[in-house]
Amino acid sequence: MTSTGILPTYQRFINGVPVPFSRRSFRAREKYIIFSVFITFGFICFGTFFFLPEFRGNSADSVYKMYDQMKRAGPELLIPPPPHLEDSREAPRLLRHEEDALADPHLVDDREKLRQKIDEDRELKVLERPRLQRSSSTASRPDDNAAREDVGDVPQEATIVTVPAALSKEYPLVGGGEDADPVARERRDKVKEMMKHAWDNYVRYAWGKNELKPISKRGHSASIFGTLPLAATIMDGLDTLYIMGMKDEFKQARDWVANELDLNSMASDVSVFEVNIRFVGGLLACFALTGDVMFRDKAQQIADKLLPAFQTQTGIPHALVNLKTGASKNFGWASGGSSILSEFGTLHLEFSYLSDVTGQPIYRNKVDHIRQYLQGLEKPNGLYPNYLNPKTGKWGQHHMSMGALGDSFFEYLLKAWLQSNKEDNEARQMFDDAMQAVLQHMLFTSKGGLVYFAELKFDRPEHKMDHLGCFSGGLLGLGAKTLKNDMSDKYMEVAKKITNTCHESYDRSYTKLGPEAFRFTEGSEAKALKNSEKYYILRPEVIESYFYMYRLTKDQKYRDWGWEAVQALEKQCRVPGGYTGLKNVYSEDPQKDDVQQSFFLAETLKYLYLLFSDDSLLSFDYWVFNTEGHPLPIKGVNPFYREASV
Repeated sequence: MTSTGILPTYQRFINGVPVPFSRRSFRAREKYIIFSVFITFGFICFGTFFFLPEFRGNSADSVYKMYDQMKRAGPELLIPPPPHLEDSREAPRLLRHEEDALADPHLVDDREKLRQKIDEDRELKVLERPRLQRSSSTASRPDDNAAREDVGDVPQEATIVTVPAALSKEYPLVGGGEDADPVARERRDKVKEMMKHAWDNYVRYAWGKNELKPISKRGHSASIFGTLPLAATIMDGLDTLYIMGMKDEFKQARDWVANELDLNSMASDVSVFEVNIRFVGGLLACFALTGDVMFRDKAQQIADKLLPAFQTQTGIPHALVNLKTGASKNFGWASGGSSILSEFGTLHLEFSYLSDVTGQPIYRNKVDHIRQYLQGLEKPNGLYPNYLNPKTGKWGQHHMSMGALGDSFFEYLLKAWLQSNKEDNEARQMFDDAMQAVLQHMLFTSKGGLVYFAELKFDRPEHKMDHLGCFSGGLLGLGAKTLKNDMSDKYMEVAKKITNTCHESYDRSYTKLGPEAFRFTEGSEAKALKNSEKYYILRPEVIESYFYMYRLTKDQKYRDWGWEAVQALEKQCRVPGGYTGLKNVYSEDPQKDDVQQSFFLAETLKYLYLLFSDDSLLSFDYWVFNTEGHPLPIKGVNPFYREASV
C-alpha cells in the first residue's frame, strides 16, 4: 500500500480486508513490548521522585527546598562573578583534582566551609532582611561590621528593603552587649549559665511539654493551657536563647516550632491572654530578631485561633477560647462572668504589630475597638475596675489593682505609645490620666516610710500589694524618662520608692526572695501574713524594675539588688533538674513546689542578663518589651520592624 504521508503508516489485513485499528489489532508479542515500555517509564518516574536525594522525605517540602536552592543560585548562574571573586570561586572546582596535585590546606578549609554552608542553607526558610539605609560612602566604618555581627546570621541572599536614611544609620544590637565593668560581665556570664541549666534540663526531661518539674524530672501541664502539650517553655525561651547567643539551643527550639507546633487538632480551652503574651509575643519577637518568616506565620496562625473570643456583644473578648471549636467563655468566678481588665487590655502590642508585619488589619482593628470602647465608658474616680461584662458593656465589681487583674493594662497604654514611635497620643493620654487617678487614690505610705499601691474594693483600701504589682516601679520610671510633662518628676519619685519597697519584701524574708503578696499593718510591713501569700514561683516583676531603674538612673544599687536575687535563686531554687519555686519564703528550709515556670526563662533570667549588659543591647530607643518580656521593635526607628509592603 502506498502512503502519501510524511511518516510511515501501519495497516493490518485479514483475507485481504483491512482491519480497523484497535488494541485487538496488536499481536501478543507486540502488546508485551508496549507494556514493558510503559512499565520502564513508570519505574524511572518512581525512582526520580523517591530515590534521588533531592526528593527524599516529604515531597512538598523537598520541592520547596529545591526551589529555594535554585532561587539562591539564580544570580550566580545568570550573572558572571566579579573579577575579584574568580579565584575564590575556582577553589572548589580545583579540589576535584586533588589526586593530580598537592592539596592546598587553605583550599581544604574552604571546601569544608562550603559544605557546612550548603548544609545550613538546606535548613533555612525564606528570611526577611531588616530594612537598612546604606550610607552613600563606599568606605566601611569599623563600627558597622561589629554591629552586623551582633544581629545574628542574616542571609545575604535575602531581599534588602531600605528606609529613609534618617530612620536607621546602623543596626541596633540584639546580641553581644558586654558591659565595660568586668564584675558586670562576670555576673552576666553566671546568668547565662543559669539559663543553660534551666534549658538543658527542660530538654532532657520535659521536651515538648509546657513546663518542667525539676525535682520529679518530668513534664508539667499548667492549668492555663489545659492539658495540651503546647511547649510553653520553648515558646517563652526562644528569644532569650537568641539574645544570649545560645545558637545551638535556639536552632533546636526553632526546629520544634517549625516542625511540631500544630494547634489545629488540639481541642481544649486556653487563656487568650496567656497564649497571646507568651506564644504570639514570643514568636513575633523572634521574627523581629531573625527575619525568619516561619515565626511570623506561626504567630498569625495562633492569633487566628484567638479571634473567635472577640465575637461578643461588645467586642470585648472572652478570657477562654477552644482552639478547635472556637467556642469562648469567661471564668465563672470573675464577677458574674466578666472579662478581666489585665487580660483584654493586654493584647495591643502583639495584635498591632501582627497587622503591620502581615498586612492584615483585622488584628489591629480588634484591639483598637477595645480601646475605643473603654474610652467611652465612665470611670469611677477616673479609675479602671478590674471587671467588665462583655454582654452588657458595664463594669463589674469595683475592684481596682495595680497587681493581679489590672497590672498590664496600664503597662500596654504606655508601651503602645512607645511602640508607635510616640505617635499614638491617645494611648499616652489614657496612661497619664489613669496614673493620675491611681496616684491620688491608691498610693499610700506606711508608718515605716514604705510607699506602696493598695488595692481598692468599693473605695475601701486593702493595704496589700502583689508581687505582680512590683513591675510598676520600672513602668513609672519609663514613663518619666520618655516624656517630660508635669507628671514626670512625680513618676520618677514614686518609681524609686516602689522599687525600694519591693526590694524590702525580698530582704525581709529568710530566703531573700519575695512573697506572692505582702501587707502593711500595725505590726508588720512588706511581709506576707497569710500562708497562701508566702510562696515564690520564680516571678520576674521585682527584677524587671531593677533592670528598668538601672538603665534609667544608672544607680549601682539596682545591679547589687539584682545580684542578691541571683544568689538567692542559686541557693534556694536551684536543684539538679532545674529551678523550682518555694512554698514559704520565710522558712529556713522551704518546701519546693517542683515547677520551673516558663516565664523564668522568658523574663526573670532575661532581665537579669540585660541588667548586667550594656545599654546598647536591646536599647529602649529601639525596643519595647511586652508583659512577658518579649522585645518588640519600635515602628519607624528600628530596622527590625519588618513592616509588610502594601
